[in-house]
Amino acid sequence: MQVIIPVAGIGSRLRPHTHTQPKSLIPVAGKPILAHIIQPLIDAGFKDFIFIIGYLGDKIEEYISHNFPTINTQFVIQTTGKGIGHALLLAKDCIRNEDELMIVLGDTIFDTNLNTFIKSPFSLLGVKKVNDPRSFGVAELDGQGFISKLVEKPNIPKSNLALVGLYKIKETTQLIEALEYNIENKIKTQNEYHLTDALMRMVDAGVQFRTQEIDNWFDCGKKDMLLETNSTLLKRQKLDSPQQTETYENTIIIPPVYIAPTAQISNSIIGPFVSIGDDAVIKYSILKDSIIGPHSHLENAILHHSLIGNDASFQGVQQSLNIGDSTEINFGNEI
Repeated sequence: MQVIIPVAGIGSRLRPHTHTQPKSLIPVAGKPILAHIIQPLIDAGFKDFIFIIGYLGDKIEEYISHNFPTINTQFVIQTTGKGIGHALLLAKDCIRNEDELMIVLGDTIFDTNLNTFIKSPFSLLGVKKVNDPRSFGVAELDGQGFISKLVEKPNIPKSNLALVGLYKIKETTQLIEALEYNIENKIKTQNEYHLTDALMRMVDAGVQFRTQEIDNWFDCGKKDMLLETNSTLLKRQKLDSPQQTETYENTIIIPPVYIAPTAQISNSIIGPFVSIGDDAVIKYSILKDSIIGPHSHLENAILHHSLIGNDASFQGVQQSLNIGDSTEINFGNEI
């Protein structure tokens, strides 16, 4: 079974970090989002991968070739942002002869038993119950547990089962036909060709889909969710990281944190929930709940809930005060 991963989006919600690197390569808990997606699939036995790349796609191709040399890869280029449905159709020649197909969106980290997807006799869509499903594709079920309707970003949802970006498709030929029909007839939702609309056409044609509720799901498309994902993954991981084996000069480490082996830290307080990339330099700083990209340089920084990109430089203000009696100084936002 092939795995197809669309990673052609420009990541506009994560600007300015995606000006110079693809969203899927932004680091979370010590490695890029894409690595968190690919490794569980490899562990489950998948070997054949198709990546749909676009903006800065050469960086994705280089990363995968260097870090996952044992998998079989094909790269398909999407030059215009017309949606996931359009992206998948570009790969039709790669998947046309496949009996089954796994589709995994390239900005979603998930926890689930992939064997359930592999062994399912039906096409299977990963779902998760959410409080507000209006921003997602939504699945409605019939009395037998099969999907009766799929709607992309409904204004008035009739279900709280959100599609999480993990799909096992057994009817590959019907999927290609549905994608072709929607694009030929310009069937769009919010000006994009969505996979959800193609799957709904398959449902109307009699294809049976079931759902599988995912244990955990992290949509890493926004800064707040990215930092929340970083915190959650750091809590879980038992990292044999430098903070457990090295002592940094005049520095306090408050776990959980990830510190790359080549990072340099001195006279600082790091953590909790901080990830620091390769060759980053941190001096006289206090960091909490933040991601610091590779090759960044921070000095006199007090940061929390912050996302610092690759090769960034920040130097805060170091002050010397001579304060007399009965004086009050407030550098905060509140008066």
